[in-house]
Amino acid sequence: MNDQSRAYLYGISAVLLWSTVATAFKLSLRHLEPIQLLFYASIASLLVMLAVLIRQGHLQRLLRTPRRDLLLCATLGLLNPCIYYWVLFKAYDLLPAQEAQPLNYTWAITLSILAVPLLKQHLRRLDLLAIGISYFGILVIATHGAPFTLRFSNGYGVLLALGSTLIWSLFWIFNTRSRIEPVVGLFLNFLFAIPVIALITWLTAGFGFDSIKGLYGAAYVGLFEMGITFVLWLKALRLTESTAKVANLIFLSPILSLFLIHFIVGEDIHWSSGAGLLLIIAGNALQQLGKPPAPPGKEEQRTRKTT
Repeated sequence: MNDQSRAYLYGISAVLLWSTVATAFKLSLRHLEPIQLLFYASIASLLVMLAVLIRQGHLQRLLRTPRRDLLLCATLGLLNPCIYYWVLFKAYDLLPAQEAQPLNYTWAITLSILAVPLLKQHLRRLDLLAIGISYFGILVIATHGAPFTLRFSNGYGVLLALGSTLIWSLFWIFNTRSRIEPVVGLFLNFLFAIPVIALITWLTAGFGFDSIKGLYGAAYVGLFEMGITFVLWLKALRLTESTAKVANLIFLSPILSLFLIHFIVGEDIHWSSGAGLLLIIAGNALQQLGKPPAPPGKEEQRTRKTT
């Protein structure tokens, strides 16, 4: 098997796994509060990433991380996983998965908007059109197919889902200043964030749970949303001859996710959810037209988030 074939294999594996996490969120939240899910999933993810670091021989690199980079990782850890996943899980707790998942998928559009003031980038006319299409898709989903009424099914949940894209985008933008190997950096983000997450959990929901199914779900989320799937995606991006060939696989994830949400979670998929998702995907795809390929390190970060 050549490198490009292996890249496709790793990329498709990552996309298939990411397609399951919206379903895992909803099933886990039947037994855990959002902050509890974050706490237990973060521990699972930290252990997985530690195992990956040891296997890849990066443990010494971790121990030699400069103090300046440690401070940056600690700060970024407050954004992701602490605030980002807490907000995202709360959105999933309030909204049907078929609504929360496509809304969170607009993070790429949010990123392009924030890049203007924070990274001094410019929006093309094509970018503005892509933003308009994507946000019209948001309205279609959030109003159950009546975008011009501006009557949202759950305004607070929609606000949280969209707010999660803002937090994730800020995390990515500030992460461009990091010189650390990506898996090492992500491990440190979680390492510094877990004590804060534990304190919030203790002060709010507590650590108790009503079913072991919640812990199984948290372990799954930590393994496949926050942990090993990221490593598979990095492998795909590093093996491929063209990042676009792998990055475009991401567009399969939200579509596959809707099928799982229907058949496993049991939600009846509204036509508005499917139509809005297609508009959001169209906006994301349109935004990529005519853009030069990103440097590998930035592409790894930019294309990681799919849920």
